[in-house]
Amino acid sequence: MIHHTSIIDNKSKISENVEIGPYCVIGPDVEIESNSKLHSHVSIKGNTKIGKNNEIFPFVSIGTPPQDLKYKGEKNSIIIGDNNKFREYVNINPGTSQGGTITKLGSNNLLMVYCHVAHDCNIGDNIVLANNVQVGGHVIIEDNAIVGGSCAIHQFSRIGRLAMVGGMTGVLSDVIPFGLSLGNRNNLVGLNLIGLRRAKISNQDITILQKFYNLVFTNQNFRSNLNNLNADIRDNKYVKIIIDFINSDKKRPISLPENIK
Repeated sequence: MIHHTSIIDNKSKISENVEIGPYCVIGPDVEIESNSKLHSHVSIKGNTKIGKNNEIFPFVSIGTPPQDLKYKGEKNSIIIGDNNKFREYVNINPGTSQGGTITKLGSNNLLMVYCHVAHDCNIGDNIVLANNVQVGGHVIIEDNAIVGGSCAIHQFSRIGRLAMVGGMTGVLSDVIPFGLSLGNRNNLVGLNLIGLRRAKISNQDITILQKFYNLVFTNQNFRSNLNNLNADIRDNKYVKIIIDFINSDKKRPISLPENIK
């Protein structure tokens, strides 16, 4: 059902059972798959593909040009998966030539009021961005992460799988998978134990992760400490996820406990 006050370009591709409420504006290169719902006053522009069963609340803006002075009008896009909820005033920008031209969001995510996702970001699945989270360009947020309200995530930062960032944190350094990061400039304060238990990770694996954390994050030589781990810790599948995350981009700073910075 499409409300008569909405402006839908004839070239757009709107699937069956998509509900579009009052005063929405849909551009010519937009695709919206079945059973998605736009409440009212939603603007979707650019080369934007939105999957199934997404719910988009009033005054959300998706697909307007990226807020990057280097952007020169090159072709770009946004790809959004299924079953996401975008609350009021969420803003999502497409990519630039410096980042592959694509901004991606997976499935089953919740973006609360006033969240901003900048150009060239890659947002995974089952992620929660609480109210007013500001995500800079080229940021990667892996599956099942939670970012607390009013956080500001610096461009090119990475937040690992099942990590949690506390509210009002300024993220300048990468947050390891399963990590808990807090503070004015995101200090690592431990593991996201509540998130690990909610994910039904076994007590045995959590104990090994805690041993790993206590052995590695004891001084500034944490990268060297990785090489001194016993095999029973190093070979754990969840420990491997953290090690691979750290080693995948050695130019990026890693969030560390405050006492060893």
